[in-house]
Amino acid sequence: MKTFNVLLLLLAQVIVLSPLLCLSDDFVSSRATYYGSPDCKGSPRGACGYEEFGRDINNGEVSGVSSRLWNNGTGCGACYQVRCKIPPHCNEEGVYVVATDYGEGHGTDFIFSPKAYGRMARPGTENQLYSFGVVDVEYQRVPCKYEGYNLVYKVHEKSYNPHYLAVLILYVGGINDILAVEAWQEDCKEWRRMRRVFGAVHDLQNPPRGTLTLRFLVYGSAGINWVQSPNALPADWTAGATYNSNILLT
Repeated sequence: MKTFNVLLLLLAQVIVLSPLLCLSDDFVSSRATYYGSPDCKGSPRGACGYEEFGRDINNGEVSGVSSRLWNNGTGCGACYQVRCKIPPHCNEEGVYVVATDYGEGHGTDFIFSPKAYGRMARPGTENQLYSFGVVDVEYQRVPCKYEGYNLVYKVHEKSYNPHYLAVLILYVGGINDILAVEAWQEDCKEWRRMRRVFGAVHDLQNPPRGTLTLRFLVYGSAGINWVQSPNALPADWTAGATYNSNILLT
């Protein structure tokens, strides 16, 4: 029964995500705004849990996204091309942003960092675009490209070896969403589901001792598949440390 309920939950997630993972030349109409920032980059306090990573990733061109794109944290790390629709002020390419936070208002799907918002403008018209505050846009999801990076996970600072483990998922390449994370319990010969605490953070009380193997349920253009990272974390894993996997998502 437990396995059946989990499968139903994952199926529901797939149904919600299906239209968001389609890669085509079709843009979706929406609206966008921006938030204040002293250095024009992202916020380290975003709902995805990225902290400083969320401020600097993609050179600070990041965005909070609406609830339907954020999707209870599954949409964290997704990449979008967004272009505004005011011909005298907006360039044709628009901006490529990474979703690092949740936020919406005034019918918007995107609340940009100031740097990302200004990137949509034609040269010399940035101030005019900022003065509008909210603009009509069109967007599409695009592959995330992190040259030189496999899937990376950071042990959250609140983790405490060996009693509590929380991991933050980073560098999800391509058009892929992480639906679930599990840890292998060797003595019981079973996978233990980690809880999505918020955003891209997953945790587990009393995690297995010793070297940890993790697996990730990935949903993307190739369908839904488990990908496994043997020896994902050493036995002496420490809070705040970052570990590289053997998984390259494209």
